[in-house]
Amino acid sequence: MMKKWWILGSVLILAIAGLAFVSFSKLKVVNAWEGDEKPIVLTNKVWKVQFSEKISEKSLNPSLVYVTNDKGEKQENTLTLSDDQKSIYINPPENGYDPRSELYTLHFKKGIESELGRNLLTSHSMQFIVKESLPVVGSQEKLAGYFEEILKEQKKARRWFEETATKDGAKSDTSAEADKSTSANDVSETNVQVQGVDEADIVKTDGKHIFQAEQNKVRIIKANAGGQMGLLATIAYKESFTPNQLFLEGDQLVVIGYQYHNFQRSYEEIAKDTKIAPMMQSTKVIIYNVKNPAKPAQIREIELEGSYVSSRKVEGVVYLISNHYPDFWLLEKNPEIDIRPKYSDSAVGGKEKKVSYDQIRYFPDSREPNYTMIAAFDLAKPEKEAAITTYLGCGNQIYMSKENLYLAVQNQTEQPMDERGIIAPDTDIHKFTINGTKVSHHSSTTVPGMVLNQFSMDEHNDYFRLVTTKGYAWDESKPSSNHLYILDKNLKLAGKIEGLARGERIYSARFMGDRIYMVTFKETDPLFVIEASDPRNPKVLGELKIPGFSNYLHPYDENHIIGFGQDTMIVADKGTNSGTRILTNGVKISLFDVSNMSNPKEKFTEIIGGRGTYSPLNYDHKALLFNKKKNLFAFPITVYQNSDKNEYEQIFEYQGAYIYNIDPATGFKLKSKITHINGQMPVYEEYDSSIQRLLYIGDTLYALSPSKITSYDLKTNVKLGELGLGGGINK
Repeated sequence: MMKKWWILGSVLILAIAGLAFVSFSKLKVVNAWEGDEKPIVLTNKVWKVQFSEKISEKSLNPSLVYVTNDKGEKQENTLTLSDDQKSIYINPPENGYDPRSELYTLHFKKGIESELGRNLLTSHSMQFIVKESLPVVGSQEKLAGYFEEILKEQKKARRWFEETATKDGAKSDTSAEADKSTSANDVSETNVQVQGVDEADIVKTDGKHIFQAEQNKVRIIKANAGGQMGLLATIAYKESFTPNQLFLEGDQLVVIGYQYHNFQRSYEEIAKDTKIAPMMQSTKVIIYNVKNPAKPAQIREIELEGSYVSSRKVEGVVYLISNHYPDFWLLEKNPEIDIRPKYSDSAVGGKEKKVSYDQIRYFPDSREPNYTMIAAFDLAKPEKEAAITTYLGCGNQIYMSKENLYLAVQNQTEQPMDERGIIAPDTDIHKFTINGTKVSHHSSTTVPGMVLNQFSMDEHNDYFRLVTTKGYAWDESKPSSNHLYILDKNLKLAGKIEGLARGERIYSARFMGDRIYMVTFKETDPLFVIEASDPRNPKVLGELKIPGFSNYLHPYDENHIIGFGQDTMIVADKGTNSGTRILTNGVKISLFDVSNMSNPKEKFTEIIGGRGTYSPLNYDHKALLFNKKKNLFAFPITVYQNSDKNEYEQIFEYQGAYIYNIDPATGFKLKSKITHINGQMPVYEEYDSSIQRLLYIGDTLYALSPSKITSYDLKTNVKLGELGLGGGINK
């Protein structure tokens, strides 16, 4: 009898195990599509259907995956498989979806098969609505509903993570040409990405004066003949305002900074009584007339709620972008609280205004808890009100040409809840056309992977190119890979290269016309050389693997490119885990010879210091001063040397700037060093003595730190002058 029960029990266990295996192993759609709500999308929407397993290529069949309009007519979609083969992309028709159709339906049938031979057991469909342009919020109720849905999703995510934690318990042509020595004034300019598109910086010069933003002040310095200098004026601000970016346009100085607002009453009390969330922090622009630099006269103020993202200046028009996260949690207790973003412009009275509901647009297939505000104002028309455009959702990566602005936004809305924060999100690209102060949304799309920075994007001959990393380099179970995508003027895919440098991530990129350079890294630094004269068929022509990595790539000429980054070394791991580790080992400069694109070479290298050595140029391209005709390559640097005691100890050696000559035939030559530290080097580096920027006027080089400005003869390196600036913070 016991034996009989034992046999029955064994059969039952096997049956349960079999059912569990079938349940867990069947092919599933894992997109986070829920409810009966019909999503609104734009005409060129690319749908991404994610599956639980790798999909066989034969499943890219228009009889299995397709879209129909409200008349049941099949659309001419093309299907592509993702790099990891777990997603099918349904690309829109050649001219996009026709918004006149009231409803579209996306179908994916049960005949879809995985590489392991498992079939999708149930057919799925999803209906969606197409709009030709970005929809507007339109009302307080709709805006509140938008954020209330985000609150629900955040609560759901918290519950999921709490439950999981409980269960787991114990476990180019657009490249900036930096050679400005042929200009009439022979004055250095900010090192920018796109020629003709200026970027704000902490230092600007007009060839006669130097303007410096430093902590809570802006200094105006006269550059006299012979390298002598004089402090003409200091614009001091209260502690609530911190200037950190400057533009210079003729006689106008544009100061951009962070403004913090203090209240006599608590934030919550004000919101409760007024039913308006007050402006706590903002990005403020103060414009001065500096025709008489000794007496700068304020002529205008513009203020956008939120933090500073970026800015550009094209032909006297400034484009300022801020990002504001509203306190939408206030809606839980009072759904009538007004959380619209606010702004002000002294050109029209300076009174604080709220963006009207019919001026707030949203990206229909995205749900981000923040606003992007773009203010465009013409410095030649100071009386004209700034044009404000506002969008729900934000991106911190900006690329801008003379005609278009591109905003890169991480997209996690279609990811399953259990993959958010674990699987790297894709990126939404939003294109805006620029016409004076008018900024208009043009088109949007989604690309796999994440964008590193502005140099990962480029526009060339009406094509938008970008490189992305999909996945995380440290995740060995799902190794990362790197991609190039080339999109046409409507952001439709034209060409691509996927699956480069698996297990690594992008550290830098540079687009130079038909040539594209990309550096990835994990243990070595592969430099990829890509030829893209045919946008629909880009090709990797060369690859070079060397120690270290480049954070920044700068064009020298058509056959040479300069890499600036860190040297590395591989050391044995002496811990419990056998293997190796990667240690940085000083700043590294490389001169790459790419005259033979199929055989790139690291022709010369220069390594400065040991571990701990760093330069602002590692993360801020505007710290570079480069001029090929003057044979000038200069940057601030802080140098440390390695200690013999242990690998974690570094010894401070030098703080200042290095000035190099570069010759493609002989390599790097250290021409001179500049420091603002008097006498012997101290034990630790000093903020007030840290050189932040270098610039030149004619044949005079200037170095600026918080405490002083010094000048040098570029030909002889002889010091010409010094002006103390005090340093510290004005009280």
